[in-house]
Amino acid sequence: MNPALQAPGVWLDARSLIALRTHLLHGAETEVQAALPGGFVTRRRGQGQEVADVRQYVTGDDIRHLDRGSTARTGVLHVRSFQEERDQVTFLVADFRPSMLWGTRRAFRSVAAAEALSLIGWRAIEEGGRVGLLVIGPKMPVVTSIRGMVRGMLAVIGAMARAHATVLEEAQSGRLDDPDLDGALARVTRLAPAGAEVVIASGFDRPGGDLSDRLGQLARRRHPRLVMVGDGIDALPPGSYPIRLADGSHRLGRIDEGREDIPPEPLAGFPLLRVDAAAPVAQMARVINGGFPRREGMSHG
Repeated sequence: MNPALQAPGVWLDARSLIALRTHLLHGAETEVQAALPGGFVTRRRGQGQEVADVRQYVTGDDIRHLDRGSTARTGVLHVRSFQEERDQVTFLVADFRPSMLWGTRRAFRSVAAAEALSLIGWRAIEEGGRVGLLVIGPKMPVVTSIRGMVRGMLAVIGAMARAHATVLEEAQSGRLDDPDLDGALARVTRLAPAGAEVVIASGFDRPGGDLSDRLGQLARRRHPRLVMVGDGIDALPPGSYPIRLADGSHRLGRIDEGREDIPPEPLAGFPLLRVDAAAPVAQMARVINGGFPRREGMSHG
């Protein structure tokens, strides 16, 4: 492989994504810079089958919920209360299409997308949830099954790192087919279970004509969250800028005013959480912490 493709910010290092867990555990009180409404769904007490606690009986409690063991042991009526059963699934969608393989400073947008999803995935695991993955690229998509605990997140990270290496090799070989995003998301409805958070990290280039409909379909039974990965170049004024290529040569690149391939905000009625590939990872972590607020009782172990 070309050594230039293994440079930091170009090559997706699985160890770096694993280390992002420390930003979650030790950066819990960092400043909130941006937020999406809502966050992960918390468990509520209800009529599920998982016991929330056992307490003394009070008038009006359902006698069918008597806890025989506590009642016999104390001689006082005790009842069980239950919490609503909600399987928290966070399904991560990483856009590794060729349009994501560029960046002006710290990292490619594809690398930043993987970093953002890793931060979100670690948050879900720490809260007792499960994670799954779909990687969108020029070849067949990469999928990992939905799993919990640390091993579930390690499987997601490993799959993203391998898929990114493949995409870089494809791009180096000149295979730069860039499918529309709406068609690439068709698999999500078959992979993400009802009630799941579906987090899509993308630049939303080449969205396709049906992206709004696709997101609307997802929203009927799932909860889409859109993370737009930008780059510092978005803030540059229109004009021609010198670009140094990997072989050391230079050429001029043109930045035109108003990129038509970037959809307006919000997208299909869904707010966009913006992260900057040029910004330090610690800043991205603060943005993610604000956009995906922690649930009560989050474990730091």
